[in-house]
Amino acid sequence: MQQIDIKTIVKERYGKIAETQSSCCGGGAKQTLVTIQQMSQAIGYTQQELIHLPEGANLGLGCGNPTALASLKVGETVLDLGSGAGIDCFLAARAVGETGRVIGIDMTPEMLASARQYAKQGNYHNVEFRQGDIEALPVEDNSIDVIISNCVINLATDKTTVFREALRVLKTGGRLLISDIVLLKPLPSVLVKSISAYVGCVAGALPKTEYLDIMARVGFQAVKVIEETPYPLEMLCHEDVYRELVDGLNNTDPTILTEAATAIASVKIEAFK
Repeated sequence: MQQIDIKTIVKERYGKIAETQSSCCGGGAKQTLVTIQQMSQAIGYTQQELIHLPEGANLGLGCGNPTALASLKVGETVLDLGSGAGIDCFLAARAVGETGRVIGIDMTPEMLASARQYAKQGNYHNVEFRQGDIEALPVEDNSIDVIISNCVINLATDKTTVFREALRVLKTGGRLLISDIVLLKPLPSVLVKSISAYVGCVAGALPKTEYLDIMARVGFQAVKVIEETPYPLEMLCHEDVYRELVDGLNNTDPTILTEAATAIASVKIEAFK
């Protein structure tokens, strides 16, 4: 898989999700608002948080709730890497108040259009959304108090550059709180080579130790896994992506999905500059 092809395909797929407002989670059945809310609560969002979101902002794309870990303070500046339709930006905006500021970065025009619409709908005056690549952040050096990210860095083709960029824009003493997908053991080779598995947040995931080592190597301090939970493959993939995977694997070895289930974990990670 060529890097440029991966990035283009990811952008197109997530653009389609934004346009159709369909969830990336729960491949087994078509999602309803109720099931998206239930799944969101299962990965760490409270009912109270979800109630206050603009309608449509929760697409069920995450694997955790990074804002719950961040202990955000009034007046802080927060950056969300891969902000999607804006769910975590809106939660952060409430926490930092009118004197704070939240910046969402996303490379998908359709996601940005949705997020900006929801920001206007919810009167979020302290939130802005910028188009950009998390490997080349359109953000000034040393300008951010807190970086959050939710199930996005695994999709980046150059994760070392992502973390270098994150370190660049953080203020000294700033913190990074992310939820992401990592591997506890190698994936079956057929999944590693699958574009569908990459879009579904699987094939691009790194082994947990490698992921943490990259963060430490670029300069993050006190890198720590706060929480780790198993994450079933069907929870990760958009319905169409999951069906592509299943259809393809049934023609080879149907046990691969079972093997993959024990290889994937959702982690919540904290680090500092």
